[in-house]
Amino acid sequence: MITLNINGQAQEVDVEGDTPLLWVLRDTLQLTGTKFGCGMSLCGACTVHVDGKATRSCMLPVSAAVDKEIVTIESIGDSRVGEAVQEAWQRLDVVQCGYCQSGQVMSAVALLEENRAPSDEDIDNAMGGNVCRCATYVRIRAAIHEAAESLA
Repeated sequence: MITLNINGQAQEVDVEGDTPLLWVLRDTLQLTGTKFGCGMSLCGACTVHVDGKATRSCMLPVSAAVDKEIVTIESIGDSRVGEAVQEAWQRLDVVQCGYCQSGQVMSAVALLEENRAPSDEDIDNAMGGNVCRCATYVRIRAAIHEAAESLA
């Protein structure tokens, strides 16, 4: 058994240590907000926070997440920054198909936790690993700026 701290709760899972965290979240714990995209840590759909850092869960073995604080999209709105980002996403109608959006939100929250006044360049650097097939990048950037303003 492996014990993980997910969204503030201890979760025991009976999986092999090399199982990617993504599959533990989705298949074992039924936290399906985190998405599978590429399986190679290139698209960002599987982004979660591990000890406050945006982390691709598709490549992270669950054994590397032991004794870490894991936050998924299911509880990101519990934080002030997470709530601000989600509200900005809704106000600006960022989502089209929505598949990548949990990863986009997780990366945006990680950025704003570290930098409450990001420039366009800061946003582009932080969000560069998140792919949106619907190309909502302009609205994503605008929502991040709006969230930052609401946190100021």
